Amino acid sequence: MSDTQLMKGILEGCVLGVVAQGETYGYEILSALQQAGFDDLGEGTLYPVLTRLDKNKYIACRKAKSPLGPVRKYYTLTEQGKEYLQEFKKNYSKVTDGADNILFSHRRGNGNTDGLGTKHVSA
Repeated sequence: MSDTQLMKGILEGCVLGVVAQGETYGYEILSALQQAGFDDLGEGTLYPVLTRLDKNKYIACRKAKSPLGPVRKYYTLTEQGKEYLQEFKKNYSKVTDGADNILFSHRRGNGNTDGLGTKHVSA
């Protein structure tokens, strides 16, 4: 599985998390995601996500003139979006906690394992 596949699986929730911090526009969202580690994320990936979130009524969009030029779309989280984000966080935590328990069990002092839960005994 590539990083891209993993990223797409959580991108909607992360976009909602950025928008939940306050009204923002596309470039600010993109910058926040890139600073958080989504290095290869581009506009061609972000804007379809914003369109889908708007269509599902998780975000609201308003257009306003930008102080720097053309009209911008500003996004805010709707009540439905707040509920979806909370549900996303619960599901994300459940999945990642389970995956961490399997993939990183050797870090938790569960004995000498190979990361797959298989114990190895020294001769």
